[in-house]
Amino acid sequence: MLKVAHTPDPDDAFMFYALMNKKVDTWLEFEHFIEDIETLNRKALKGVYEVTAISVHAYKYAKDKYRILSAGSSVGDGYGPVVVAREKIDLRGKRIAVPGKLTTAYLLLKMALDHFEPVEMRFDEVVKAVLDKKCDAALIIHDLQLVFEDLGLSKVLDLWEWWYKNFKLPLPLGLNVVRRDVESEVQKEFLNCMKESISYALKNVEEALNYAMRFSRLDKEKTKTFVLMYVNKYTYEMPENVVEALKIIYREEPDILY
Repeated sequence: MLKVAHTPDPDDAFMFYALMNKKVDTWLEFEHFIEDIETLNRKALKGVYEVTAISVHAYKYAKDKYRILSAGSSVGDGYGPVVVAREKIDLRGKRIAVPGKLTTAYLLLKMALDHFEPVEMRFDEVVKAVLDKKCDAALIIHDLQLVFEDLGLSKVLDLWEWWYKNFKLPLPLGLNVVRRDVESEVQKEFLNCMKESISYALKNVEEALNYAMRFSRLDKEKTKTFVLMYVNKYTYEMPENVVEALKIIYREEPDILY
């Protein structure tokens, strides 16, 4: 029984739909776990699950335990994490609500901004911290990227724009990884299952989307937009330009299972 963990976000639910609902033909058996990304990041440092979603940033500290799967990555191309506030402000020295220090968004913020006070909390609490004036700004990820303006907040820093200006590459944000002690035959079979599950979702968008809606905080149209932002050609199989981006982040060749 392979323990497989992913986040309670509609993009993950969308890509795992076929796998979780036995629409992928495989001899593997799975036990599924659903937890927020920072919880999964911290569990990955301990090697809790055989397969897990993980932030690109957190993988730096778990690479001794896991290999990167070439399928299942979340990549921004024209979009990514943003910092928002009640009004346009200078972020230097400000209290910024962040969705965990192991998230890729936090790593990018540290790369882009030299001085700020991070306040850690769950990703779905950061916006409220700004609205309640407990923090000056919030670093937002996931589907909150599509609704912050509806809440009366302004974008102060676009981390995708910062990244692309500096590196001219897609922005890898999340990965799926497999533990190194899993038998190589099982690793390869799971990778094939992951690709089949992603392919099924992209060929049966409405069906997979209806399942993903169970995990969404948005209406169906916005959920579909968000899901297809992060489940796409990069997710099915990691291309060379995403590998190049990972090399920049890790400063070494990443270990990827194809």
